[in-house]
Amino acid sequence: MAVKEPYNESIWSKYYGPNLGYIQEKYEQFAKDPLSVETNYRELFTISGPPPLAPATEQPPQAVISGDSAWLKKAVRASKLIANIRIYGHMAADIDPLERDHNAMEKWLNPETYELTREDLMALPATLIWENAPADVLTGWDAVHRMRQVYTQTIAYEFGHVHDERELGWLNHQAESASSPAPLNNTERKELLRRLIQVEQFETFLHKTFVGQKRFSLEGNDALVPMLDEIVRAAAHDGAENILMGMAHRGRLSVLAHILGKPYDIIFSEFHHSPNKELFPSEGSMGINYGWTGDVKYHLGADRAVREGETVRTRLTLANNPSHLEFVNPVVEGFTRAAQEDRSTPGLPQLDTNKAMAVLMHGDAAFPGEGIVAETLNIGKLQGYKNGGTIHIIVNNRIGFTTESEDSRSTHYASDLAKGYEIPIVHVNADDPEACVAAVRLAGAYRSMFKKDFVIDLIGYRRHGHNEMDDPETTQPIVYGKVRNHPTVYKVYADRLQNEKIVTAEDVQNMNIEAEGVLQQAYDKMKEGKQKNAEAKTSVPFPVDNSSSSTRSTAVALNTLQQINQELLSVPDGFQVYPKLERILQRRKDSLNDGEKVDWALAETLAFATILRDGTPIRLSGQDSQRGTFAHRHLVLHDSESGALYSPLHQLSESRASFGVYNSPLSEASVLGYEYGYNVFAPETFVIWEAQYGDFANAAQVIIDQFIAAGRAKWTQRSNLVILLPHGYEGQGPEHSSGRLERYLQLSAEENWTVANLTSAAQYFHLLRRQAALCGQGNARPLVVMTPKSLIRNPRSTSSGTELASGQFQNVLPEPLLGKKPGEVKRVVICSGKVAVDLQTELEASSSQDWSWLHILRLEQLYPFPERELNAHFSSFHSLQEIVWVQEEPKNMGAWSYTEPRLRAIAPEKTTVQYIGRPERSSPASGYADVHAFEQRRIVREALKLNSQVQAAVPSS
Repeated sequence: MAVKEPYNESIWSKYYGPNLGYIQEKYEQFAKDPLSVETNYRELFTISGPPPLAPATEQPPQAVISGDSAWLKKAVRASKLIANIRIYGHMAADIDPLERDHNAMEKWLNPETYELTREDLMALPATLIWENAPADVLTGWDAVHRMRQVYTQTIAYEFGHVHDERELGWLNHQAESASSPAPLNNTERKELLRRLIQVEQFETFLHKTFVGQKRFSLEGNDALVPMLDEIVRAAAHDGAENILMGMAHRGRLSVLAHILGKPYDIIFSEFHHSPNKELFPSEGSMGINYGWTGDVKYHLGADRAVREGETVRTRLTLANNPSHLEFVNPVVEGFTRAAQEDRSTPGLPQLDTNKAMAVLMHGDAAFPGEGIVAETLNIGKLQGYKNGGTIHIIVNNRIGFTTESEDSRSTHYASDLAKGYEIPIVHVNADDPEACVAAVRLAGAYRSMFKKDFVIDLIGYRRHGHNEMDDPETTQPIVYGKVRNHPTVYKVYADRLQNEKIVTAEDVQNMNIEAEGVLQQAYDKMKEGKQKNAEAKTSVPFPVDNSSSSTRSTAVALNTLQQINQELLSVPDGFQVYPKLERILQRRKDSLNDGEKVDWALAETLAFATILRDGTPIRLSGQDSQRGTFAHRHLVLHDSESGALYSPLHQLSESRASFGVYNSPLSEASVLGYEYGYNVFAPETFVIWEAQYGDFANAAQVIIDQFIAAGRAKWTQRSNLVILLPHGYEGQGPEHSSGRLERYLQLSAEENWTVANLTSAAQYFHLLRRQAALCGQGNARPLVVMTPKSLIRNPRSTSSGTELASGQFQNVLPEPLLGKKPGEVKRVVICSGKVAVDLQTELEASSSQDWSWLHILRLEQLYPFPERELNAHFSSFHSLQEIVWVQEEPKNMGAWSYTEPRLRAIAPEKTTVQYIGRPERSSPASGYADVHAFEQRRIVREALKLNSQVQAAVPSS
């Protein structure tokens, strides 16, 4: 590297003693290999040449050299000042375009607070209080001035909560380095201005062309688009195959247009077809979009391929997102993990976090306000969910609808939630687009280095109301008085570049004319009808899939099952299985032999093993899924001496795909959203989420309602996710009884999913295999299963090996103890789940009675409703008088409200339809075991007409 100038004696005069020796060592390294020293030293030696071999004549204050106590105290106070600038500088930084905040922390950044004068600081060497001070920072005064410059400008760093010393040191060095991240060159600055003009012109065009229609404008945070440009450029350059994005509706149209490449004319057509805004005041536009039922335009996602020549380099995906704002976060995280994993070989999936990156854009009110954000941040480093770090951008306009920040959060910053997870935070002024790009470059470098999340708090404002129909001055008159008089982002930046002679006024004018022309041309194209609506191909309802999935072959040869079972019971040499568990597992050894039975857990494991054998990867997660909530599964074994882990499903000889089973955090919404996202992105994977207890899914209701149940209708977003919800009344109280079956049945329509409540191990085996066969198919649907608790070990729910080796899933199962004389049947009991086994138990206890008048049908699949199968049974009951629906749940819960109209519609003429079960209740179950037992016995015996033997009164509790 050539030396640009002769050595500068005035610079070297400040170095003496050990400092001079140190700088001489650095120069020797530089002379051998310039890249072996830090950037600031390379700059110093390039400009100033080698340091002198002997000390300069100028010496530092003798008081410091001699260790004068007063000077030592000043040095300590100066060090404290430097430290506080690092920690609190962000509190005095220029990060608010509207200058709404008073810098309360300013005094902690001033020397006077520490009883220091300029002269005091001038007498202290910079390196005494700032260890890695740049070469041109010589004195303590220089150090304080430079640190204030670094930490209180339009980009502000908040790293004090990061406890890892290596990370903190790296972050501080990056912030304090003049050349990292690299500043923009003049060509990049011109393109940045051009991009800002495109964004503003797009928003302005929509505003004046579609007056009064909602679009949730980005104006005030326009810099978001060039920030995303930079993320895409850098990630693609680093080899990322996928960039997965999630955001709420603020600025979504601009991101769709400028980042995802959605054509302007398609966006205009969605506004052009909007209904009258007075008739639809809450959402404004149904849009012409991707679904059957459809969704408004500012909820829609898109994807785009970034090409280099003819090769797709990186694919960008913006996830569809309903109005529940932050609930898309775990979905995108699931997308990303799915994009990073290789599932093609046995064992755990192989994770490569460089293959994909997640970018989440948040609202400043929603980031601290919605608990799903904390849940999602929490899973970021967990084994089953980490994906190498997410870049979070808070699109901060400092207001939520009409609510000020002080009324919507208890923290100083919207980003403060991230501190608890030790995520670095940068606050940046949205009016300084170069600082915004620098923040993104720092975030990308941190993620690349440490594989962790990074938060950028993009602080701007909202130029219009919450939507373009609102008048914001009714609730924020002072703020909007400032907004009216505040120049837009591009004008602020254009003035800056003109002052620096980078562009001329004519250049700016031409950029505006060009952007306006493109928009007008697109609008004219839309009006002329030259562009067909991209969504027209899906503007009709989905075709009904008449090919019954129940006809698929799900049986597996008995000898194959026996071979697999033997492999499942083998462990590596030296692996010590917990003795009690070893005895339990060994009981499965003969389960597939003649006369033996397969229980629920073994049926599940065999289903998994055969699915892997078929080449379908499996991912299972839940709060205790490795062992199973009810200590039944044991898919991951723990060495009783070393604690080492082993999964038999990783070592199957004929497995052709990966198997991952993960214990999740105590979260439902984030984990279920994650698994849904994973499955949508990797539809060839058999993805399962299991609730610890069925009603725990209450906490994930938004994911269920907005994504899983409706995603197909709204966005043609297909999923075959399996949801396992333990359900059944065993006297464990309200919260451990009901999986809230009624909610899933209420959401059932348009063949959006399958809902089942099973009673046998063979049924479970065949249903899992049937569902796995749908992976990646056009007719894939989610599956909701009310799984058992007590039935897991109930011998009446076990099945023979031949039942797994033959047959298929049955939507309706007749009670095997009944139905021998169908012509004499007068009452048909129809039920679902555990109560069917309770009825069977009572039948066995009363086997001497004549039951020819009765038959029981188990409704194993509730939705789609098995009308054809039920009709086939009814047709053989020529003496039928009554159909009785029996359930454990209260009358206003369970399946009664769903089944009643359907049963009445198909009931033979002159046949009544009745209900037997608990009366309507506000709580799903009793908290008293004896009350529960009495009610359960009453239901069973009433269904079997054994009422006279039921006690007349409820026992006292």
